Amino acid sequence: MRIEHDIDLQPFNTFGLSSVAERLVHVGSPEDVVEYFTSSQPSPSLVLGGGSNMLLTRDLPGTTLKIELPGIELIQEDADHVYVKVGAGEVWHEFVLHAISQGWAGVENLSLIPGNVGAAPMQNIGAYGVEIKDVFHELEAFLTEDKSFASFDLADCAFGYRESVFKRGLKHKAIITSVTFKLSKQPSFNTSYGAINQQLEAMGVEDLSIKAVSDAVIAIRQSKLPDPKKIGNSGSFFKNPVIEQVHFEQLQERYPRIVGYPAGEDQIKVAAGWLIENAGFKGKRIGNYGVHAKQALVLVNYGGATGKEVYDLSEEIIRSVQELYGIGLEREVNVI
Repeated sequence: MRIEHDIDLQPFNTFGLSSVAERLVHVGSPEDVVEYFTSSQPSPSLVLGGGSNMLLTRDLPGTTLKIELPGIELIQEDADHVYVKVGAGEVWHEFVLHAISQGWAGVENLSLIPGNVGAAPMQNIGAYGVEIKDVFHELEAFLTEDKSFASFDLADCAFGYRESVFKRGLKHKAIITSVTFKLSKQPSFNTSYGAINQQLEAMGVEDLSIKAVSDAVIAIRQSKLPDPKKIGNSGSFFKNPVIEQVHFEQLQERYPRIVGYPAGEDQIKVAAGWLIENAGFKGKRIGNYGVHAKQALVLVNYGGATGKEVYDLSEEIIRSVQELYGIGLEREVNVI
């Protein structure tokens, strides 16, 4: 466990926003987690992983706990699957690349998603027809009230669309230390979502493989989404809202090109990017921040913006979408 004081978190969040942590505690092992929470330390004001899904709007008093637990371990296998335990501090995309190099299938559609492994189940991250719940086996977390470790299986996590029990009932009460994934020895390719098939064709892929699918996903994401190392962002800022089918049909009469997908009985998931773009925000720039020119779901910091400025822009977008379509947008990022 390593402790620093008055540290700017700008390098530790993908938005590249300045926010000074009064006290930054680095934990690099489960033993560090136990030591922190059993040694009369103050409750952390923020638990920080890869900093990819947050909007820092202020300086942070008290303690920020930075999770840096490493490790990728094959712990079990059978005829069809491997079970891989991954430390919460591992970079998500690096784990995906490792899985592909080993021939383990299931996470290739989730290539290039920013952030660390520990945050993946919290958000039930997903892309191109695959979500964490599809490859999840179990995770281990430290319960801060009980001061003990607990295992969570698929049902325990209560996964939903960008949701889990760790964002609801166990918010601020559990520190995820490792995640175990159930990956396949024989791939079952999921290429029908989005433009994967078109990208594979453009790449001249004839023999489909998990690496080819990963390469296609990376190419698509790089063509539409800004690199956080060059332009600060947290990926998709808003969730795709789910509305009643009758509401969607009413909107279709006014906006024939509105984009939506079935999401259960009499419900439609509407593309938030389309709503925002049609409201006139795509490519809008205000000084050092704005909405990305290629993807309206992505708010960006061109350098020197504050979290409060980005937050205020998101408020303006929410108000406009509500007024135009009668739809309430929900932020996917966590506002701190």
